Parts: sequence; structure tokens; C-alpha cells
Amino acid sequence: MNKNDFLRRHQEGPMIRMPNAWDAGSARIMEQSGAEAIGTTSAGIVYTMARPDYVGDLSRDECLRAVETICDAVDIPVSVDSEDGYGETPEKVADVFRMMIEAGAQGGSIEDHRLTGGDNLTSVEETVERIQAAREAIDTSDVPFVLTARAECFLVPHPDPMNDALQRIKAYEQAGADCLYIPGLRTREQISKLLETVSKPTNVLVGMKGFDIPLSELETMGVRRISTGGSVMCATLGLVRDTVAGLGEDRLSYLDGIIPHAELKNIFGSQNK
Repeated sequence: MNKNDFLRRHQEGPMIRMPNAWDAGSARIMEQSGAEAIGTTSAGIVYTMARPDYVGDLSRDECLRAVETICDAVDIPVSVDSEDGYGETPEKVADVFRMMIEAGAQGGSIEDHRLTGGDNLTSVEETVERIQAAREAIDTSDVPFVLTARAECFLVPHPDPMNDALQRIKAYEQAGADCLYIPGLRTREQISKLLETVSKPTNVLVGMKGFDIPLSELETMGVRRISTGGSVMCATLGLVRDTVAGLGEDRLSYLDGIIPHAELKNIFGSQNK
């Protein structure tokens, strides 16, 4: 997909299948494997540093450095997992989105989980202000850019995550988001409710153990984009653990899935970028 087509594809389809990368190498492999766009994963980035996710351990500057290296590594659109906007005020959020655009990104997100972690979500009003600030920065840049808004109700302890998420995501749509995203939806009924609530494109997270809705069915339902979150990185780390644990066995099964050095040399060679 051409970078300038990212926004148009959200609006017109077909559904975008967007895996989430954590560094330049994983992004290049995803591109070579057929990915039409790349999302970043904050979880994946902090895991490369042996640090935990969802506690605000990834700084703005670390995020932007990863974005720049990933954008430089691929020729397809990159959308940034930009947490709550990495700004204490709407004005600072706007600055961060300008920085992401300068780094080469074609998309970025605002979520209502606080960067500092914990179980409390930011208020709808505060999140709306952040979305509006990001929207203004995007519009003044004159760059085709997809602003995604995320309602994180399913990712924290919550007595009624579905209803609250739908109320939040509708407000975020009205605030100017291009794509609406409720991480943690697992059933057809939940996804249908999201699609009935908003009129703009939606993203569904498929990188969850036990998620069993076929991707073709999601597209038929009207989902415009799917993403994998941190799951590809988690699967990679699982492979590392299982490989090392199995070094005492007679057969090293991990060798069945390796990419030969010669092929990696070709994929990562300067001639491919």
C-alpha cells in the first residue's frame, strides 16, 4: 500500500491487515511477508529493553526513536501506538503528533489509559481534548494521517466495560478521530455493537489467545482494520523460551521455522529499501 493511501483505505476498504512491529527488523520482515501497513507496539518496544508494559515505562523520546527507525525501514504506512499522546496538556500532545509526522508516520493513536499506569482511565472530557489537539496538529500539517482513538475499558478492572467503551468511543468519534478502536472485543455481538455505534472506520484487535472469528468474516461485518498488538512479540519471546528450554532434547524443533541467513541478508540489504 502506498503511504498516501492509508487514510483512503480506511474509508473505502478493503480491510487493512496491520501487524504490530517493535523495531526496524521486525517491521521489514512483516513488510516482506505481505503486510500492507505496520503498527508499532509499545509493549513490544519495552520488552526489547526487559521492561514491563502498561505502567508508563516507555518514554516519549524512546517511542519517537523507534518510530523513526521503523519508518525508515519500510515503504508501507506506519501507525504509532502513541499511548495517551505523551503530553501532560493538549498542547504537548499536539507537539508529539507533529513530531510523529516529521518522523514519517501516517497514523497514531490516543488512548484513555493514563501513561503512568494504574487502573483508572482518564475522563472522557480530558481524552476528547487530547484528540482535538492531535486533530488540529494533523490538519495543519496537510499530511494524510489516520488518527485512531482507543477506549481501554476492557483492559482495566471495570464493572461495565462494553457500555462505557461505547459511550467513550462515540465521543471520540465526534472529537475528530478517523478510526475507532476498543481493544479486547472478543465476540461477534461486541464487534457488531461497536459497528452500530459509530459511522467511522473501526479497528479490531485479533492478537488475543482464543480469538476465533475468521478475518474474512470481520471484513464482511464491516471492520476496516485489524491489528495484532503485542502478540507477535509475545509469540517471539515464547519461541525463545521454548527453544532454550528444549536445548537438552535430542531434536531442536525451532530450526524448522528459521529464515536462512542468506535470505535475511537479502531482506535486510540496502537494495531493498
